[in-house]
Amino acid sequence: MSWKTIQNTLGSLGQNVQQGVAGLKISEQTDKFSKSFATLSQTAREKLGTLDQDDVTELPEEYKKLEQKVDSLRDAYSSLLRIARVYESEGYDYPTQINESLTETAATISHSLTSWASAATKGTNLPPIEPSARPRIEHKTLSHALSRAATSGALAIGSSGSPNPNLDNNNGGISTLVSKSLKSYALVQDKVGDDRLAQDKAIQNEFLKPWQLTLNQGIQAAMKSRQNVRSSRLALDAARLVMKNSAGGPKQEQARLEVENAEEKLVLATEEAIGLMKRVLDDPEPIKALAQLVKAQHAYHSSASNRLQGLIGEFEDAAVTAEAEFRSGSSNIEEVAFI
Repeated sequence: MSWKTIQNTLGSLGQNVQQGVAGLKISEQTDKFSKSFATLSQTAREKLGTLDQDDVTELPEEYKKLEQKVDSLRDAYSSLLRIARVYESEGYDYPTQINESLTETAATISHSLTSWASAATKGTNLPPIEPSARPRIEHKTLSHALSRAATSGALAIGSSGSPNPNLDNNNGGISTLVSKSLKSYALVQDKVGDDRLAQDKAIQNEFLKPWQLTLNQGIQAAMKSRQNVRSSRLALDAARLVMKNSAGGPKQEQARLEVENAEEKLVLATEEAIGLMKRVLDDPEPIKALAQLVKAQHAYHSSASNRLQGLIGEFEDAAVTAEAEFRSGSSNIEEVAFI
């Protein structure tokens, strides 16, 4: 055999192999297309209601009950999470109708607050507070806004005198009491605002993140597995319909094998989905996170209540003193008028 003959033979053999591989690929693609088309046709028939009930595979009752429970759980988680996300925004309780000029007053207010706080801790067991040398971050919360407003009011009263000397003298008149009360209120509200920010941070880390993780991973994995079950069930029903309409012979045998393969895939997909859904329903982490939410809220409200409770006695005493000074001042005015 000549070398040229060998080359021609090998060339023909290679060409036949290439054609065979190409034919195999085309056959595989055609088979995939046929299966996809059959599945789509099955879906369309179910939506249109043109199928007999016997042509739709009934899924296990356990699976269907787990589906309902997981759907209810997902809706509950999503609903609460959608509202609780407000804790990610600092200004959720900030009064939008006001327009604070923070750039002009921030330095004065911040320095005044820390100076008052520093004076309040002297002679106590509390750690000393150093007055701020520069403006701190001006937080957009209701309590911080109240604190700034009270601070501005106290500073304004302190820099001006009362038009009625009988109601505001060097011994401390009503305006002095108001200024002092506003100062105390500003300090407390500033701390309450800081407590609220601490609450928000705790809720973000201990509640929002775990719940979002449950939705993104646990429940999402269960939902994906359910989609696999649906696809497997549609593929099985489509294969059964093909076998039902087969005339017999090799095609019917091939259809029977396709049905057996589809049944096996559906069983495996259903078992996996049941396991994932049970795992979601038995997961204790969301309840732990919910407990952390309540714990953070309780800590904040308890702290705020205690801080405000401390002001009640001070303000009640100031009110009694102011009432007495008002009556005393009114008597002096009447005596002057009578004379």
